[in-house]
Amino acid sequence: MYNPTQDFAEINRANVAQATKFAALSLDNAEKLMKFQLGTARNVFAQSVENANAVAGIKDVQELIELRSKLAEAQMQTAMGYSRNLYELASEVQAEYSALAEESFGVYSKGVAAFVDKASKSAPAGSDAAVNAFKSSLAATTAAFDQFQKATKQVASLADANVRAAAATATKVVKGAKKA
Repeated sequence: MYNPTQDFAEINRANVAQATKFAALSLDNAEKLMKFQLGTARNVFAQSVENANAVAGIKDVQELIELRSKLAEAQMQTAMGYSRNLYELASEVQAEYSALAEESFGVYSKGVAAFVDKASKSAPAGSDAAVNAFKSSLAATTAAFDQFQKATKQVASLADANVRAAAATATKVVKGAKKA
């Protein structure tokens, strides 16, 4: 007689391994984000000190006007750079989580498929229809997940292209305003 306990234990071990990978990935990405934010805070602080020194050195109204436009442009460039870098970091993180989700689903599907195959070999006579129905639903679920992953990748690619186009347009606008 077939004892499914070992197969369930194996599936659970695989799930724990995947959960551990997810936790490690989450910590790694939180660390990346914190480093990025801290670096940004340092840069903004340094710029603020430079700006304060520049304002303190103003001698007339004309210098004030020139400095004001120079600082506005620098702040816009800083904001755009921050947004672009944050977007790239988020895109990288999203790709890592997607890859982990695909891997996890693959490991889970293989484990369940192996369990069903073993269980079907020791199933009582006349249960072929139920076993085949379960296998069919497992195959349909796998196919649906694959389609979902493809659609998600297409949407992410389209969104990425749109964000990059918007960033390029904003950069051109800032450069155009600088020349004007």
